[in-house]
Order: sequence, then structure tokens, then C-alpha cells
Amino acid sequence: MPLVTSTEMFKKAYDGGYAVGAFNVNNMEILQAITEACREEHAPVILQVSKGARAYANHTYLVKLVEAAVIECPEIPIVLHLDHGPDFETCKSCIDGGFTSVMIDASSEPFAKNIEITRKVVEYAHDHGVVVEAELGTLAGVEDDVKVSAEDSSYTHPEEVEEFVSKTGCDSLAIAIGTSHGAYKFTAAQCTRNEKGVLVPPPLRFDVLEEVSRRLPGFPIVLHGSSSVPQEYVQMINAHGGKMPDAVGIPEEQLRKAATLSVCKINIDSDLRLTMTGTIRQFFDEHPDKFDPREYLKPARANIKELVRHKLVDVLGCNGKA
Repeated sequence: MPLVTSTEMFKKAYDGGYAVGAFNVNNMEILQAITEACREEHAPVILQVSKGARAYANHTYLVKLVEAAVIECPEIPIVLHLDHGPDFETCKSCIDGGFTSVMIDASSEPFAKNIEITRKVVEYAHDHGVVVEAELGTLAGVEDDVKVSAEDSSYTHPEEVEEFVSKTGCDSLAIAIGTSHGAYKFTAAQCTRNEKGVLVPPPLRFDVLEEVSRRLPGFPIVLHGSSSVPQEYVQMINAHGGKMPDAVGIPEEQLRKAATLSVCKINIDSDLRLTMTGTIRQFFDEHPDKFDPREYLKPARANIKELVRHKLVDVLGCNGKA
């Protein structure tokens, strides 16, 4: 099937009590791992491209890679989505360039300005059959070109969501309930330590999510900054020359709970990068004589595929929903 929008995908997810995985794509191996896992698990998928990914790999190369995935996996619905579009011009470029979904992130602007910018993108996107994700509230952390300090982050105010959605016409809404961008989502001061000395992050604000859902019944909610930062790969990186102390993510059981509520899309990025980096570091330690990229990218791709499969089945609950 051709690329689709997320409209029907989100309706099924909302009614079915699961979330669709939105995985950031930067190269061929990551894209292959994601789509092969989704095909085998019969899961819908959102392939995300950030401004940074477009700068790194080039818009045309990324679109053509996604088109290849559509050909290779015709039985699963695939959305091509712009992640954290910073302005109208970037969103327009992606809409004109074959994306079926875009995010306009004007969450750092005052409320009225956020509405103004988002509405402009929505009008252009809808005229071209493309759907729009917007954001209210600001997540802390670092991811590509998104850099927000903990002091500048803020939870979504539920009392604003009805006016925002009504005035912008957006199709889904990313909210801030305590998730955070990147692999270093929380400082040690924000966490507690369990009996093994492992950092435990503060719980998500499900009260905010539930109030937003009450005010926007049936409306798809999105969670950014939702990588769980798998500790086996953090440890693998550190064991093979890396230095990632106290990297901690969102507990998967909390993401699973969110997926049973109104959250229809959960973004996953850092987990893929950690898996690739850890695998490659280990490979070179064990095979110092190797130099062929195909030899070290092959196990990295395989491990990402298994990670994605785990997310589809155990966290998102979207396996078998294609």
C-alpha cells in the first residue's frame, strides 16, 4: 500500500487501547530494522525524520529509503512524519516533498503565537491531504536540534487544550507529562535510587494526561521523549570504552499504561541509537581486525530489529494491528 496518514491509524489505536510506534530514521540499517520488525509483527508504523536527520542524510535520500520500505513491506501501513518541525517553511518543504504527516513545534512560543503558527501549518497541510501534530507544554532534554533546559520545561496545562485544538485544527497533540528528550532525561537530583543503586526517574503525570483526555475525548495524544534507555546497551557501551554514567529513561510499564489510555503515538529514538552504538563498540572490541561496515552494521541492525519487536509487543501493544 502507498504511504498513509495517521488518521485511521490513530482511530484504531485509541479505540483499541494501544499506541503506534514512531521511530526516528537516520540511515538504511535503522529503517530496515524497524520495518522488518513491523512486517513480521504485523504492526503499523510511523517513520519519523527530524530536521537534523534531513541535514545529515538529505531529504531525497530519506524519502527514497522510506519508499523502498513501502515496496518491501506492502502489507503494513506506513506514515512518513516530520518530527519537531521548527517553522512553517520546513513543514511546507516536507509536505511538498512527499511526507504524509508533519509536526509543527511552536511550544516554546507564547500560547497565542503557538496557535497562530500551528494554524498556518494546518491550513497548508490539510489543503494537501497531510495531517498535523502540534505541541503544548515543553519537554526538557536534548534531541537533534531540540535543546530545552529543565528550568525551561513545563507541563501541559489541561485548561488550554480545548481552545488550542479548536483554534488550530491540529490532528494530534503532543503533551508534556514528564517525559524528556535524549538519553540523559533526568539529573540525579530528580531521581531516587533503588536498592541496587540504580536511578529511578520521577513518575509520569498521569493526572495531567487523564485531564487532557477528559477535555478532548477521542482525540489522539502523543508522547515525545519516551525512550526507555535500555540499560543493557548503556552497560554495553560503558564496557567497551564509552562513558555514559546515569543515563536513564522512561520506565516501560509507564509507557504501556499511557498506551492503554489516550496516547496513540509514542516516540522512540535514543533507544535505537544506543543499541547501534553499543553493538558496534562491542563488535570492534571483539574483532579489532575488521573494517568492512557491512560486518559491524549487520549485527547492529539485527539488535535494533529485536529491540523494535520488543517495543511493538510489550510496550506499545500494536502487534497484529496492521
